Amino acid sequence: MELSALITFGVVLLVFIVLDIGMVVSLVKPGDERNQIIVWKASTYTLLVAVGAMILDVIENLVTARPATINPFIQLTVTAIVYFIALLFFKKRHSG
Repeated sequence: MELSALITFGVVLLVFIVLDIGMVVSLVKPGDERNQIIVWKASTYTLLVAVGAMILDVIENLVTARPATINPFIQLTVTAIVYFIALLFFKKRHSG
């Protein structure tokens, strides 16, 4: 691989790791009632997307008769991306 491709891969991997850690910190950090509502709503939508994706994966595996091949890192990264998009949406929506 070229050096630029390795550097790009490393940067993308670092961003995903930061998103994953940021998601956990955001969930654990206490806040006022408005911030808790924002985190709860973002968490609810993230859970809905994650469970929906898993259901679609199960259906696909049943139809194609293949064993499950869920990559946990990719699933965690997609969950973190969905969580932060929902968090930004609800922060903008509920900020006065």
